[in-house]
Amino acid sequence: MSEPMPVTSLWLTCQQPSRDQRRGRYVPQSSTHPGKMLPHLAAHAIASYTAPGDLVLDPMCGSGTTLVEAMHLGRDALGVDIEPRFTALAAANVALAASQGATGAARVITGDATRLLDLAPASAVGEVGLLLTSPPYGRFTHGLVRTTGAGVRKRAHRYGDGERGNLAYAGWSGLLGGFAAILSASYQLLRPGGTVVLTCRPVRRLPDDFIDLPGELLTVAQSVGLTPVQRCAALLAAVRDGQIVHRASMFGLMAVRKSRAQGLPVHLVAHEDVLVLRRGQKS
Repeated sequence: MSEPMPVTSLWLTCQQPSRDQRRGRYVPQSSTHPGKMLPHLAAHAIASYTAPGDLVLDPMCGSGTTLVEAMHLGRDALGVDIEPRFTALAAANVALAASQGATGAARVITGDATRLLDLAPASAVGEVGLLLTSPPYGRFTHGLVRTTGAGVRKRAHRYGDGERGNLAYAGWSGLLGGFAAILSASYQLLRPGGTVVLTCRPVRRLPDDFIDLPGELLTVAQSVGLTPVQRCAALLAAVRDGQIVHRASMFGLMAVRKSRAQGLPVHLVAHEDVLVLRRGQKS
């Protein structure tokens, strides 16, 4: 495994609840996507590593957060996702951003991003200034909570129903192999000196099953020729009077309490790792 990059900056990306970051800027149905990137995180990355008029790519765009934030910052964007219901959401969010006066333009494509070069327009080859994305951590997340007569139930916590090619259902080796294919194709779309920003975090599925996803993705990214630049931390918690205030869901709290009762030193998730890499200057 590659040597880890030092954390070189802290991104204060969740000083407002995610619902407030999205309110009025995204269609309400966006809440049905199980793994949305924080709008402020996406905006920070786009503002930090691109200039107005640049092209931003998200090959796993989900409900379109990267695209919307790029448009509002005057960048153009291209998004790909394998699930039609999510590309429909992304298209609706893109249309909403345009109606609100966003000066950038975005295109959404439904398809398997492991075949990215077959999907992307020829005009995008060598023109992408920033690739910004986050891989799925598995088939489901904590999602949203709904109270019914039968008790508390989760909703909007699963990706598709195992549709062919969805990396959320590929297992960890399949996820990493598929992500390598995506990054390899993306390398050809990046302009010389273009930047890749990957957001992720370690995953624990079982008491003895801890996956260093950031380290694994870093190794994959380097294997396709990308050069590490920074490893940062983007807050998923608020900072108030010098204290960290978590934004964990009820199910997140329950999972941590259960793990601690089993003797595992698990903590509430307060940040995501951000890997920043770059394509070399030579074309």
